[in-house]
Amino acid sequence: MNPDNKAILEKANAAITKGDNEGFLSFCTDDTEWTFVGDKTLRGKEAVRQYMATAYLEPPRFMVEALIAEGEFVTATGKISMKDENGTMVDYDYCDVWQFRDGKMAALKAFVIATGSR
Repeated sequence: MNPDNKAILEKANAAITKGDNEGFLSFCTDDTEWTFVGDKTLRGKEAVRQYMATAYLEPPRFMVEALIAEGEFVTATGKISMKDENGTMVDYDYCDVWQFRDGKMAALKAFVIATGSR
């Protein structure tokens, strides 16, 4: 177990809130796989880069409520706000389960539920 996995995730999230997608991606493995439960799966850093380029036209706003680390996993729960394809800010509750490998984020299983728009 790497005791720094929580700190790595916090640094990665700080990059994303600044609009630094490449900084965020530097914390991911090349073969990272993101599964958005009930929606889609992204395979590889390039697929994640393309997703971020369209989904994060404006940096999302996070409020992490809890980070729980166990072994090579870090679970984050909280709230996120981001614009949809129409430019409307939408609020979500989320639970992200990150799997780390060699100090990098190798997999994400994300449960994201829209709670409303502003």
